Amino acid sequence: MSNLGRIKTQLIKRTTEHLLGRYTGQFSEDFNANKELVNKFVTVHSSKLRNMVAGYLTRLIRVRKAKGV
Repeated sequence: MSNLGRIKTQLIKRTTEHLLGRYTGQFSEDFNANKELVNKFVTVHSSKLRNMVAGYLTRLIRVRKAKGV
């Protein structure tokens, strides 16, 4: 089985990096909490886009925490 995930668009990556840079301490490993914070900080026109950003945020937070960063 492959460990390849779904490819994220530049919009998702750019938005996520922007949010992490500005609001680093407010995000957690909880997807639902991050979803609400994305709604609060960014005007998102679709729930699918919001969920993709929140999911990528959650994944990055978990990876950084596992690495000890």
